[in-house]
Amino acid sequence: MAGHAPLEHGVDIRVRRARGFWRLLRIFEEAKSPATVYGVATALERSPEQVAAMLKAGWEIATHGLKWIEYKDASEELERAHLAEAIRIHTEVTGERPRGYYLGRASMNTIRLGCEEGGFDYLSDSYADDLPYWIEHKGLGQLVIPYTLDCNDMRFAAPQGFNSGDQFYAYLKDSFDMLYAEGKAGRAKMMSVGLHCRLVGRPGRAAALKRFLDYIKSHKKVWVARRIDIARHWMEKHPYKPPALVPSSMAKPDFVAKFGGVFEHSPWVAERAYELELGPAFDSAEGLHGAMIRCFRKASQAKRLGVLVAHPDLAGKLAAAKRLTAESAAEQAGAASTR
Repeated sequence: MAGHAPLEHGVDIRVRRARGFWRLLRIFEEAKSPATVYGVATALERSPEQVAAMLKAGWEIATHGLKWIEYKDASEELERAHLAEAIRIHTEVTGERPRGYYLGRASMNTIRLGCEEGGFDYLSDSYADDLPYWIEHKGLGQLVIPYTLDCNDMRFAAPQGFNSGDQFYAYLKDSFDMLYAEGKAGRAKMMSVGLHCRLVGRPGRAAALKRFLDYIKSHKKVWVARRIDIARHWMEKHPYKPPALVPSSMAKPDFVAKFGGVFEHSPWVAERAYELELGPAFDSAEGLHGAMIRCFRKASQAKRLGVLVAHPDLAGKLAAAKRLTAESAAEQAGAASTR
């Protein structure tokens, strides 16, 4: 007990030593498992012992922003300035700039500002998938490694969350088992687990984390990795490939020129579909078709009848006069109707 404050009734009354951090550090070192830490810059600069221990353990320290505040109502200029300051402090304290970014208290601008900063290997303000994925910003690819709010010890502090370590362990185990089975059946999956020293670092909860690490390490072909290592793996094995066609990113004249002939001689369908403010979900054939057919269905009867009247008879006069749209010409040729 050398160096410790006096004990009162067997309880260490010191609160500034971040006991949960050291407990988690020991658990991960004993399991020979690395970790990624999301560090709030102003907290990192006040925690030199913890930063030194993380660096010694080989943990990745990604940035968690400048301060623990909500940015949903902050101005874009303030959020951009805070990000720049977070990177500056992070670099001073750790010796290198952060390669990953997860703000957590995000705004509608967070992902875009992370892309524009240009120095991050990955962003994590997303909960949209079980695997990393690429997004495009101004013609460049940006990797996103989604985070998790369900496999997360924050549920110890949330209503209807985890009441005991057993519940935490059971939920993590069920999540792992499902993803592991899906991986064996086909494509490998990724599981994120969110931890906080002040929550899972408590003794009765830390035991559940230790059991979970032991459990996953008992399985074959399981990689416990830092997020930066996942990012590098994804970049090597699944590099960014610019999509050949992104309808949601096209200017209206280009969109109408490309898709105006889908409904025979009726470009108004494409024009109205464009006004729906199409997003990435409409960049597939099914998504784009859904948007266009929706515009067709809600049009007036006269408009809809006009589309049907404009469609040519099979191998009819328009076909003979070569006045079909490119789409119809290909369609009829594929059906052998021209023969």
